[in-house]
Amino acid sequence: MRALLAALALTTALTTLPALATARPVTLTTTLSNYGGDGAYLAFYVTDASGAYVGSLWMAGGKSKYYEHLSDWYRATGGEPAQINGITGASVGAGRTLEITLDLADALFDAGYTLHIDAAVEDMRDSPNEVAVPLTAAGAGTPVSGRRYVASFAYGM
Repeated sequence: MRALLAALALTTALTTLPALATARPVTLTTTLSNYGGDGAYLAFYVTDASGAYVGSLWMAGGKSKYYEHLSDWYRATGGEPAQINGITGASVGAGRTLEITLDLADALFDAGYTLHIDAAVEDMRDSPNEVAVPLTAAGAGTPVSGRRYVASFAYGM
């Protein structure tokens, strides 16, 4: 499990795990709805086929005091900032689009893994598991809607 977490290696080259070094750039495109509030904090993370946390991919929003509002991610990680060190960016405003490209291990696709997005906006309701999509080659490019704040999410390879 730790080897697969390391294989997520997100925005840097995979250099420590030659056996899992087969990776591909994957672009995550998340467009928020015009919900009329402050910028959203978004936690992007992966679970395995049994629902167990595997690793974090990206955190939009840099103030750790708000991470507890990303409740599914927070519960899975204990809110541990080490889970997201080096993979954070600014919160995302209403109606805006966040596009990030990460190197993801090929082993994550078509193997029962799910990408989740938790969302939270100050003075508005939290939205754990805002988006949950299986990581499959066939699902690439297929937009899905979130439950509250995400108008559209898709990943492309």
